[in-house]
Amino acid sequence: MDPHLFHNRSDVFEDNCNESSSRFGITNVVSPYLLCAIFGLLSVIIVCGNLLVITAILYFRQLHSPTHYLILSLAVADLLVGVLVVPFSAVLIVEPCFYLQTFICRVRNSCDMFLSTTSILNLCFISVDRYHAVCQPLKYRMIINVRVTVRMIVVSWTLPVLIGIGVTMNDLNPKQSKTRCLLFQNPSLILVIIGTVVLFYLPAVIILTTYLKILIVAQRQARTIKNAASLSRAPGEMLNKTQRKATRILAIVMGIFFLCWTPFFLCLTFNHFNYNTLTVSVIEFFKWLGWSNSMLNPFVYAFFYNWFRSAFKMIISGQIFQGDFMNSKLF
Repeated sequence: MDPHLFHNRSDVFEDNCNESSSRFGITNVVSPYLLCAIFGLLSVIIVCGNLLVITAILYFRQLHSPTHYLILSLAVADLLVGVLVVPFSAVLIVEPCFYLQTFICRVRNSCDMFLSTTSILNLCFISVDRYHAVCQPLKYRMIINVRVTVRMIVVSWTLPVLIGIGVTMNDLNPKQSKTRCLLFQNPSLILVIIGTVVLFYLPAVIILTTYLKILIVAQRQARTIKNAASLSRAPGEMLNKTQRKATRILAIVMGIFFLCWTPFFLCLTFNHFNYNTLTVSVIEFFKWLGWSNSMLNPFVYAFFYNWFRSAFKMIISGQIFQGDFMNSKLF
């Protein structure tokens, strides 16, 4: 989440494009040519990996379920990070001063805020889906159906659009055309609160609380399953193996998300109250760590799910173009 809302004090971070200096932030440490190669590879991996996930869920009918639709929405957001945010950010870091700088800066900032917020809202709704699947298995299909899932996805995308528009309007500053596009400039306390507490810490608490409840219920059910008396209960009352594994894998996805993004938001929080002592290079590094999260989820799915690996192989080999495999049994 890269709100242009959070910029550091002008005497430190407002670098004038009229000055002769052409190196800034990460480019002071790493060669611009090496950065181009790294950013290009990152963008390709993000796009290809998430495109595989999207194709698999859309093509195979066995994956047409509420949980997978939410995963699909998350994959689309990650794909757009690879298409819009990473390439534009690479251009702004390697060549920060050129005639399209202002336009690209606004597009990057708006897309980053929009897509990052979409991702965390999708993760919130995935945690809700898992909560009902684990804690209310008998009512799960009645509570979480396709109609409810579509509403979740619509909220996940429309609310961030409004936030992205707000960021764009905030960026309409004539002075910006004379300065480099930086991650942080002159934050107000209210904007720091909105960008960190409302858009990250609060959803994080909701997700972690939900998964803690799921963990407690899952452990209770595991103990019940071991009891011989529980064998007489209806199969639907027990959490089945597939649901347990899906919950565990999606918990890993959320854990990776927070590992990648928490350092950046901690920087935003403490840098504001610590007189902006962190350097641009440090903050940019943590920002790129957050963006790299978009490439990791397909690897998680492929590593833990045999059926996702099977779907990926059929797509990569072109097998799905050689016949009708939409009804293939993946698991």
